[in-house]
Amino acid sequence: MSAPVPTSATTVLAHIPSPPEGVWHLGPVPIRAYALWIVLGIVVAIVWGDRRWVARGGRKGMVTDLAVFAVPFGLVGGRLYHVATDYQKYFGPGRNPLDALKIWEGGLGIWGAVALGAVGAWIGCRRRGVPLRAFADAVAPGIVFAQGVGRLGNYFNQELYGGPTDLPWGLELYRRVDPSTGLVDRIGGVALDRTPIAVVHPTFLYELIWDVLIAFLVVWADRRFRLGRGRAFALYVAGYTLGRFFVENMRVDPATHVLGMRINVLVSALVFLGAVIYLLAVRGGREDPALLRGKPLPGDEDDEAVVVPAGRGEGEQTGAAGARSGKTSGADASSAGTSGTDASGASTAGGAGSAGSSDGDSTASSGEGAGAAGTGAQRSATEGESSGTAESSGRSESDGSSDDESGSGSEGRGRSGS
Repeated sequence: MSAPVPTSATTVLAHIPSPPEGVWHLGPVPIRAYALWIVLGIVVAIVWGDRRWVARGGRKGMVTDLAVFAVPFGLVGGRLYHVATDYQKYFGPGRNPLDALKIWEGGLGIWGAVALGAVGAWIGCRRRGVPLRAFADAVAPGIVFAQGVGRLGNYFNQELYGGPTDLPWGLELYRRVDPSTGLVDRIGGVALDRTPIAVVHPTFLYELIWDVLIAFLVVWADRRFRLGRGRAFALYVAGYTLGRFFVENMRVDPATHVLGMRINVLVSALVFLGAVIYLLAVRGGREDPALLRGKPLPGDEDDEAVVVPAGRGEGEQTGAAGARSGKTSGADASSAGTSGTDASGASTAGGAGSAGSSDGDSTASSGEGAGAAGTGAQRSATEGESSGTAESSGRSESDGSSDDESGSGSEGRGRSGS
């Protein structure tokens, strides 16, 4: 017969243990869990955002290019917000202002990260010629998911927790010390004794779960209602701030208070209202996919490639390409005729213009004939032929009967290819 297990022991075993340490060393190089989780979250946001961007019609890799601007700005903005709202930790008697630079010890304010990150994204979007709001919609679920991943960094740092609790999922906090000195070191120390010094609400976990739920809510709503023009991003902001309002009220770590409440509670309420107003005020569907292509870079796929809708044949594709080639050749030849006018006078220009128009008509006819099987492409070639014929007739009037006959012969050949 086994001995009964004390109730207190059962309760302790049900709690969530904290990691004994949050920093590992590879020789002299520290590997910090907080940084690893932040980096992992950023990678997830970029990969997920790029897939959503391509699904909306954008270029593959565009989100990665824009992240080069957005991520550094976001990290700086997040740190600035944290230092500004928790200035008492870094400035004043007994404080070291240089500690404000120790980002690895935690302290990134999401509001500053989003605000300054948006500035970086705006710069990148202007350089690539894509709409900022469309970019924001594409990366919205990835951002909030990354925030949840980043909360695991707070778990390893033993920070951002709530008040005492006896719930089974309470978080155990340990006393971490520097093994070489025995002095308390909450971030870089090690828990030599696993006896909990407190059992608290794991508010980091509450927010992590909420962030994941909001990420999938945004994905669902975006598919269901085809959100665009920044509305998917606004839904993320509204959803996140709603949860943050309640989670922030549970936290007991020191914070700046405004009007008797934690500053992040007040900011959450204000940002939530702004996001809801935006959702209600902005209307319209998604942006034109063509706008998401932006300016091509070396190595990007050719924008001039003919895209054939599903279900159409090769004849139609060939005809469309031939028609476009015919119109282009006719325009180039006519341009050459015009240049001849400047160089040799009106008589030479007339002859060159007529020849250019004939070449254009003949090339267009060839393209049209190749695409006879495709009705849509045939219409495109006919339009190109009409344009070239009209241009030939206009030039031939000033050139005499011989040129007129040449133009008519070219036109007749064009029609015979139909």
